[in-house]
Amino acid sequence: MMLKLLIAEAEGFSPEALTRLREFADVDTRDLSRAELLASVHDVDVLWVRLRNRIDARVMAAAPRLKVIVTNTTGVNHIDLEEAARRKIRVVSLKGETDFLRSIRATAELTIGLLLSLTRHIPAAAAHVANGGWDRYPFKGNDLYGRTAGIVGFGRLGRIVAGYLAAFGMRVLAATKYPDSCERQEGVTLVSLEDLLGEADVVSLHVNLDDSTVGMFGRRRFAAMKRGSWFVNTARGELIDELALLEALESGALAGAALDVVANRYDDESCLPRLRDYASRHRNLLLTPHIGGYTHESLGRTESFLVDKLRSLVGDVESQATAKVGL
Repeated sequence: MMLKLLIAEAEGFSPEALTRLREFADVDTRDLSRAELLASVHDVDVLWVRLRNRIDARVMAAAPRLKVIVTNTTGVNHIDLEEAARRKIRVVSLKGETDFLRSIRATAELTIGLLLSLTRHIPAAAAHVANGGWDRYPFKGNDLYGRTAGIVGFGRLGRIVAGYLAAFGMRVLAATKYPDSCERQEGVTLVSLEDLLGEADVVSLHVNLDDSTVGMFGRRRFAAMKRGSWFVNTARGELIDELALLEALESGALAGAALDVVANRYDDESCLPRLRDYASRHRNLLLTPHIGGYTHESLGRTESFLVDKLRSLVGDVESQATAKVGL
């Protein structure tokens, strides 16, 4: 009996990975809303998701045969891990796959793209021309060369972004939770977070999300940043107090910010409507819908990698699924 596998966000799924999945699973490919997902998981053994829906206790309760959740993300805060553990559902992700992820650079590249878009007003200038204009004077920007960049979180992505910014001729500072054990990188100076915030013209956030980092950037830290600096977050929305960020933008304390992630987007507490409203009226806030890792190349490689991880579990999962349905 083949495993029944549901890919709940199938648009753009790697054809190669899909072919390999079908060698050992009965694969159903769809693009589901939350209501559709809840109605579609009853007989599913393996659920493959990205970030559209929160996989919580209600979803798991609707899937009594579910044994594995696969997500091609490094962060797993869209999955209720405690509920998954209680139900003995395995979660297969990219978390901790450091060696493999060194070659996955899409989020680092987007970080640079967002920064350049902020400092050179690229989206507003392009929209101006698309609407019939040809006036460069409202769009005078700023150079990165000679300025100071601050990397908060000096892991895989922080290191890659630091290298990119150094190539622009920037002075690069980095703050990390474990400076004594951190491997040094040429062209990067390790400093305290407080020193970094006071000196950096650009602050780029690359910290893992856990209980100790939720809301780490709030009023106090935004106030500690150099006046007129730029802030970029391509990590996790829950790392920042988004209302405090809006206050810093409105007051002029920050010159601009770019966010590829927002907090609590699955519930009514989301600040996304306020962020979207501000961005629609001001060009110093750029918002993108978590497209950091969303490239053809990155998705193809990560999906193939996860197929290998899943295949290594197949024998165990099949026996558990068979026992679950009494076969």
